[in-house]
Amino acid sequence: MQKILVIGGSRYFGKHLVTLLRDAGDEVTVLNRGSAAPPPGVGHLVADRDDEGRLRAVLGGRTFDTVVDQVCYTPRQAAVARRVFAGRTARYVMTSTMEVYDPAPPTPEARAYAEGKRQAEAVLREPGQGGGPFAFAAVRTAHVLGGGREEFTGRLAHYVGRIAAGTPVDVHEAPYATSFIHHHEIARFLQWTAGQSFTGAVDAASHGALDALDLCALVAGRVGRPAVLRTVEPGATASPFSFDRDYALDNGRAEDLGYRFRRVADWLPGAIDEEAGASL
Repeated sequence: MQKILVIGGSRYFGKHLVTLLRDAGDEVTVLNRGSAAPPPGVGHLVADRDDEGRLRAVLGGRTFDTVVDQVCYTPRQAAVARRVFAGRTARYVMTSTMEVYDPAPPTPEARAYAEGKRQAEAVLREPGQGGGPFAFAAVRTAHVLGGGREEFTGRLAHYVGRIAAGTPVDVHEAPYATSFIHHHEIARFLQWTAGQSFTGAVDAASHGALDALDLCALVAGRVGRPAVLRTVEPGATASPFSFDRDYALDNGRAEDLGYRFRRVADWLPGAIDEEAGASL
């Protein structure tokens, strides 16, 4: 049994992670701003992670075997966490993103998100004097899908809704393939990572990258309507998951460490059906 703190963990795959850890027999505590209570059997601490003084006060003398940070988006948040959890945890796992590899994010918001995650990783990874304050691992997750109404980004809903309605889907002429993972699988992978000892970055993705045209074809087959495609100019913004640049993930390190991912083909049709049902 481990003592594990999950920072965030109040929605989408974070909720699944908390439940998996609890059901495996770990002593789990969730820290968030009080927006949602954790499930039964899980401890709850309320604090704004950006408020270093309040965070220290709420934690008191608590220590943990592992911290899983679901909501670290900036180097400032990472620096606060590095100071506060030094001496409180042996291992720190940050949920990062495949966007750290994106060579050309298309919007200012996307650039800020990717750069924030890159810098946050760097702050937590920095060894400092006498080594780092804890063992650090960054899970760079693929695009997470599934969950119907739980999937708050609306990216799969974009495809399902447009194709079902006969509305054009904007795509690049030759989009690059990208990586995906089911929301339950990324929760399982984070649970597994919390119990491991490796450090550094690891990519988390199901086997089988798809491009936007593949996704359109698969959605069209599930909803029973042909996809109407509209090609955008190079460099223009298109539908989610249509990329004019390559940065698909390589899950080889995770597999070498002992984790076995599913194939996209095994779960994406069901996720599309779930999304179609949620939109009715």
